[in-house]
Amino acid sequence: MRLDRLSIVNYKNIGEATLALSPNINCFIGHNGAGKTNVLDAVYFLSFCHSAQTIQDSLVIRHGEDYFMLEGNYNSITVSCGMKRGTKKVFKRDKKAYKRLSEHIGLIPIVFISPADTLLIEGSSEERRRLMDVAISQQDRTYIESLNRYNKALQQRNTMLKIEDQEPDPELLSLWEEQMAREGEMIYQKRDALVQQLISLFQQFYEIISGGHEQVSLNYTSHCQRGPLLEIIQRDRFKDRAVGYSLHGIHRDDLEIMLDGHPMRREGSQGQQKTFVIALKLALYEFLKRKDHAAAPTPILLLDDIFDKLDAQRVEKIIGLVASDQFGQIFITDTNRDHIDRILRQGHFDYKLYDVTDGKITENQP
Repeated sequence: MRLDRLSIVNYKNIGEATLALSPNINCFIGHNGAGKTNVLDAVYFLSFCHSAQTIQDSLVIRHGEDYFMLEGNYNSITVSCGMKRGTKKVFKRDKKAYKRLSEHIGLIPIVFISPADTLLIEGSSEERRRLMDVAISQQDRTYIESLNRYNKALQQRNTMLKIEDQEPDPELLSLWEEQMAREGEMIYQKRDALVQQLISLFQQFYEIISGGHEQVSLNYTSHCQRGPLLEIIQRDRFKDRAVGYSLHGIHRDDLEIMLDGHPMRREGSQGQQKTFVIALKLALYEFLKRKDHAAAPTPILLLDDIFDKLDAQRVEKIIGLVASDQFGQIFITDTNRDHIDRILRQGHFDYKLYDVTDGKITENQP
């Protein structure tokens, strides 16, 4: 997929901008807080129907304004979104509004690498499950539906477990548990297949960026690995009743992140952790690019301030990767023009440069 033209109105600190974009590399340069990341977030919004930084849509409307509008003209379609304060957003494809936003996910696949990705290492298991869910949902629309059914059953079961003055209806409880098990095992299989495909790709990218100085690994853990999920859920009903929520299920899955056989969270330096995240996200890009059918759109790659906290050797390796023809359309931000110039000198491709200052975006010359 290729974004040819992007229109932004009242999105975060950007008042109005219309950008005719390069099919290869688009570079946004400016100081911290200038609005560079907001451009990438607008591109992300057009793919996922929400911001990468907040799920509350009203927060993306520029201060003092009553609405925001985004429109992207891709190589084959036009996608737009608008919202007034106090109303719901309207998302359209070729001027036709979606009935369900989930129908849009996967149409424009995206991989976004940003400083917030450190939460994959430092944050809770929820962050790592979300990573898997976002990747799979862009490739498999039925996955979102299955995840929604699981979460509904989980919520209903937890509500019943919290009732204090009477025992929950065992037959109704069993119905929700059966739905959790049925959907949960499907979700587990797809998450497991994702991780199995990612491991070698991820290790290859990590070795390139780090120079092969460290060994990294991923290990997916799930209650489904202990046996039939329904049995596991029902086995500890008494404990679940005592705490008031479900202790077992795929909502407790995790992705173990290891460096030289030890948890990356405890052992990794800032540079190693950032290398890990970048390598993992690039592996996800390859996963999405290698869809089973030839007509699958090539993902768009968003790179937000990725060189910070990396030594010179790792920066050079990443610059070499970005400047290769391995990726499709790329959006990249940096405060340092030198990094951008080094990427552009290494490749023979079309590109555009933009200066970003206080939400104003100006096309620049190399």
